[in-house]
Amino acid sequence: MRSTITGIGPLLEQMTADTGVPIAPLSGLTSVPLIAWALCSPLAHSASQRFGINRVMTLALTLLAAGTVIRSLPGPLAGLWIGSAVIGVALAAVNVLVPAIVKRAFGTRVPAVTGLYTALLAGCGALASGVVVPISHVRTGAEPWGWRVALIAVCATLPIALGLWLAHHRRAGHGAAAARPHDARRETVWRDRVAWQVGMYFGVQASHFYVLLTWLAPFALSIGRGEAQSGVDVMVYQLAGVVSSLALPLALRGRLERWAPALLPALAIVGVAGFLLAPDGILAWSVLAGLTSGASLAMSFTLMASRSRDHHTASALSGMAQSVGYAFAALPPIAFGLLHTATGGWTAPMLFLAAILATQAILGILVGRDRRVFER
Repeated sequence: MRSTITGIGPLLEQMTADTGVPIAPLSGLTSVPLIAWALCSPLAHSASQRFGINRVMTLALTLLAAGTVIRSLPGPLAGLWIGSAVIGVALAAVNVLVPAIVKRAFGTRVPAVTGLYTALLAGCGALASGVVVPISHVRTGAEPWGWRVALIAVCATLPIALGLWLAHHRRAGHGAAAARPHDARRETVWRDRVAWQVGMYFGVQASHFYVLLTWLAPFALSIGRGEAQSGVDVMVYQLAGVVSSLALPLALRGRLERWAPALLPALAIVGVAGFLLAPDGILAWSVLAGLTSGASLAMSFTLMASRSRDHHTASALSGMAQSVGYAFAALPPIAFGLLHTATGGWTAPMLFLAAILATQAILGILVGRDRRVFER
């Protein structure tokens, strides 16, 4: 799923040269899915309650494939933005329903299964970032394939994922929701303090990821690294997240579990300082930032499940938290770019990123407490 959006950053220079659109507006392509997630995430929970989780997931994966094709079609640039929006709507449903599916199917193993899911998510996204530029330079004739072909090529496994899910859907049925308790309608996650804390934590960790996903490659180019090297830098950033996603369940044991959400940003803060003070060590700093990013995403999904009393609540909390979180996360990549354009350097935007990470640490203290949604 993440491979549908992680290829944008390394290709921004090519897209600017091909379309004539400045890099700052084009960087907004990574914010289009975030805006869609903010608007559509609550609807995914309602749809799953009415039509069943499995049916909604099937529709979402079908839309994801369609959006990927629309985005890469030749012609007016409107298709690029429309395709990105369709991808965002589809991913909104997938993102919301996965924690609920994990809660329903793996109730006693939520941290381990969530870590594995997040690791696969990060690994596929990392692979897309690393190969998208070389694919764009492949020649089968006079002209290279270009960025349009590269964006669709890195999503080549999507039909396989859709086929596997359809097989599961036929075997398991629609996954219709069970009847809710009589008083459930009077409860809403939108008025719950714990839900808002989880949503804000999700938002700041997503901001960190999407800022670097969009701007790490342009930063690498600005310090003299090549186009392919900059794609590798983004890939390394995401691959580090695979390791930390798998390692997170080990940290969620004993007394460390209480403080894990607050401690995770520390490595990325060191990485951001390294970007500014010793940019030649970009690979090392990318690893540190990536370790925080992967573990933080896994932590967020774990919180959505562990702070819920059942999979119905997990679906509602996931929809609310991701709506709030992505509404916030859509803005920092744009603000980062505006700061870079206004100052002509990287100091102000990197300090902005450090402030986001510090905010995550503060929110981590709150969400680390063992409290659940609707708990009085």
